[in-house]
Amino acid sequence: MNNGTQVGNLLPRPLRTVFKSFSSAWFLCIPLAAVIVVVWNTAATAQGFEAPKSLEELTVVVDTIFILTSTILVVFMNAGFAMVEAGFCRQKNAVNILAKNLIVFAVATLAYWAIGYALMYGEGNPFIGLQGFFFSGNPAPYGNDAYPAAVPESISFLFQVAFAATAATIVSGAVAERIHFGAFLIFSTLLVAVSYSVTGHWIWDGGWLAEMGFRDFAGSTVVHSVGGWAALVGAAMLGPRLGKYQNGRISAIPGHNMGFATLGCLILWVGWFGFNPGSELAATANVPYIALTTNLAGAAGGVASTVTSWLKDGKPDLSMVINGILAGLVGITAGCADVTYPAAIVIGLIAGVIVVFSVGFFDRIKIDDPVGATSVHLVCGIWGTLAVGIFSTNPEHNLVTQLIGVLAIAAFTV
Repeated sequence: MNNGTQVGNLLPRPLRTVFKSFSSAWFLCIPLAAVIVVVWNTAATAQGFEAPKSLEELTVVVDTIFILTSTILVVFMNAGFAMVEAGFCRQKNAVNILAKNLIVFAVATLAYWAIGYALMYGEGNPFIGLQGFFFSGNPAPYGNDAYPAAVPESISFLFQVAFAATAATIVSGAVAERIHFGAFLIFSTLLVAVSYSVTGHWIWDGGWLAEMGFRDFAGSTVVHSVGGWAALVGAAMLGPRLGKYQNGRISAIPGHNMGFATLGCLILWVGWFGFNPGSELAATANVPYIALTTNLAGAAGGVASTVTSWLKDGKPDLSMVINGILAGLVGITAGCADVTYPAAIVIGLIAGVIVVFSVGFFDRIKIDDPVGATSVHLVCGIWGTLAVGIFSTNPEHNLVTQLIGVLAIAAFTV
């Protein structure tokens, strides 16, 4: 009889049953696990982390956690874009589409880290940032305070890179099924590193448009219209898919999985609660207000597009329900912090109507956009930006300035 058996016989019957089921080596893991826990706890204590010493420091910590949570929601929107795009396209191209949507976030992160964040937020002039290339975490090149006076610069970078990647992902849908993988990666790198970042500086870092009073709270123009203009040019340059336009007729090329597309829409809808409220950049009492205007507009857009397509074509169309919801969300993004609840509904309703006719318009001029990205993000992004000048509760926001901003961003991006 070995020692393990002798020890086992001294134990109560239930424990003997457990003991016989495992070798002695397994039981040696118990003290080993205890040692690991003790060492880990000692190492964590050695880090010297201290609780916030004042209300101001506590506020900064809460803001940091809020921005991090919002960032996670925005990053998760990449899954939504991937599902919508893959669902709206043919099965034979699904793997290529999913690969593009996945790798674009990685490419955008590196491009924005090396160049984009500096051009957008670095200290410079009203047209371009000139400091802070190859982001190191030091807030000085961006004119910000260090933690604990302000949130860590790293969390600001993470939040902004999630937005930058979104602009590139928008393009993916419009050029789906006919762009080379390598060409898309090069294009995405240039868009995020240069084009998006320069125009973003004009609006979100006190650039010349911001000085004029142009208002785009969360990115109807900075993100969605920029991505939409790039998508329009890309789709026009590539030309239509084979068989899309024949003998003067528009041939429908149905998507292979509307379940994917519906799931993607719902993921994007949820992600927008990081996109818009997160743009407050602090955990303030205004956050729930922004969340509700966002939700109201998305809901109104979905209802409006459903009714419009039903009346127009004689039956409801799931693809238009999806694009209507997204249109409403894009439309409210610029003014979500500045308009009343009824105004948010009106903005969403109009966006839902516009997107239906916009999809048909681009088909008539033979711009093949498999997912309707140009209609959703460009057209409704423009509408949402102009709507700030119409519905904003701030009298300093006016339609003329908003229009100047739309035209300037269009000219530069195109």
